[in-house]
Amino acid sequence: MAIEIEKATTALVVIDLQKGISAMGSSLAPYDASTVIKNAAMLADAFRKNRMPVFLVHVVASEKERLNVIADEQGWSGRGPMPRDFADIVAELGPKDSDIVITKKQWGAFYGTDLELRLRRMGIKTIVLCGISTTHGVESTARFAYEYGFQQIFAEDAMTAMTNEMHNATINNVFKRIGRVRKTAEIIESL
Repeated sequence: MAIEIEKATTALVVIDLQKGISAMGSSLAPYDASTVIKNAAMLADAFRKNRMPVFLVHVVASEKERLNVIADEQGWSGRGPMPRDFADIVAELGPKDSDIVITKKQWGAFYGTDLELRLRRMGIKTIVLCGISTTHGVESTARFAYEYGFQQIFAEDAMTAMTNEMHNATINNVFKRIGRVRKTAEIIESL
């Protein structure tokens, strides 16, 4: 389905494509980390070429800073300090000089950051979302964006989750209700 994108009011928001998270590699589904990174990099290059904002979001949280809620399953894998380069954005994405880097301490990119303020000041009305994980960082960010009134386009093949079922459940039961789901090539073709 064709999609119209208003370049002046649309930004790309890339979630958690950083060394520590993308290291999960082939244990992700339906796309491995390298496919997600490749597609996200193509989106970022297309946005930069069209002088559209690119936001690169990464999570940087020490053990003291992490949200440590009482839960049936631990939200962060492992205990103790993360590897030194855990939060480094993957080289394929940059960041480039024109990119805006957002540092978060939890799943979503809005809570506790200035992402909303930056988007509003730039006149952004629509965000294109991608990253790892569909069901965590991307979905948490998408739910906030929906409640803040942003239009959303989800690059389905530039995100992935722990299983096919998890990815597809979020795509079909959440994202299709709060935005438009498209493939990377369709989004780039619309720019």
